[in-house]
Amino acid sequence: AAEQGFASAQLNYGAFCERGRGVPQDVGEAVRYYRLAGEQGDDYALGNLALLYVQGRGVPQDTVEAIRLYRLAAEKGHVQSQLNLGLLFLQAAAAGRAPPA
Repeated sequence: AAEQGFASAQLNYGAFCERGRGVPQDVGEAVRYYRLAGEQGDDYALGNLALLYVQGRGVPQDTVEAIRLYRLAAEKGHVQSQLNLGLLFLQAAAAGRAPPA
């Protein structure tokens, strides 16, 4: 189903790849499937992909890209992305830095 383009299946397969559940752990493959689902507007996939950018897992660490993805997911009502976006801004403020772009 993931290969057939179903966003929910792509999200789930990405999560399986990220965690190594039922398939060999492969964060790069998780990124691929989260991106595919995110391109279809799946807010959970966007949030998961954003977290990987924050952590630098499977992709280079990139806070600006993480914020872009969190915003997309947050605008769709994804509560965890709304929280994580706020935390990124709070961490910047606590460190005396300007909020990330």
